[in-house]
Amino acid sequence: MTDVIVVGDVMVDVSVDAGRLVPGGDVHGRVCLGPGGVGTNAAAWAAHEGAAVSLYGRVGDDLAGALLVEALGRRGVEARLAVDPEARTGTMLVVRHDGDRSMVADRGANARLSPDDLPGRLEARCVLVSGYLLFDPGSEPAARVALERADAEVVAVDAASWPLLDAYGPERFLEATAPATLLLANHREIEVLGDPAHLPYAAVCVKRGEQGAEALWSGSSYRCTVEPQNAPVDPTGAGDAFDGALLAALARGEEVPRALAAACRVGRSCAGRETTWPP
Repeated sequence: MTDVIVVGDVMVDVSVDAGRLVPGGDVHGRVCLGPGGVGTNAAAWAAHEGAAVSLYGRVGDDLAGALLVEALGRRGVEARLAVDPEARTGTMLVVRHDGDRSMVADRGANARLSPDDLPGRLEARCVLVSGYLLFDPGSEPAARVALERADAEVVAVDAASWPLLDAYGPERFLEATAPATLLLANHREIEVLGDPAHLPYAAVCVKRGEQGAEALWSGSSYRCTVEPQNAPVDPTGAGDAFDGALLAALARGEEVPRALAAACRVGRSCAGRETTWPP
């Protein structure tokens, strides 16, 4: 049986680092291309932690999509990605200049993920569905169907983005994710949804960055702390890495405290790296 199935965004990250930008002119800088998106990040880290992983998503019929499929395969992820002949592969542009960071997201083919792109049954020990899919009208039906078709001991949903969650509406989110047994959220997202003890999930895990994480699980509470980072911290992708590691640990039968500790360790590792993928 598959350990972890992930249904989520598949993106290419383009990172630009420059001391400053000159409007209308050219400057030297560092430009890096790499895989990104909640789906690819979580799947790659789950595989890195030893899980057998399948990823469902949608890419364009282009070079970026082909490179992502190849990269996922090298990391041991079964990339069961639909190829869209009309839409481009999703891309995130991150520009760092003068100490600031600006981002531009193009969801591309991710916004066209369809229920037809998913099997009739998502059978695994753990299933993760990204909330980003819910927040786009084009992919919302696929996200709802993924949760309904999940056949797993743990059916997890990640709240993904507090501004998008707030715009979508807490009550609507709770209704859409009713089949889920585990909510994964950061501290901003949980503020939108309310007291974890009053949410209708069997388990709620709150990611608190450098302060670690806490979980309410079947009536018991757990907390995990992390050691401070010596190197500069970039939290991009750390929450996705946390999700993948947590589900990989649960899939191999770890108890909640050990699974939470593994997730915190991996999230910290990701935050201290230049890329969102494992080494």
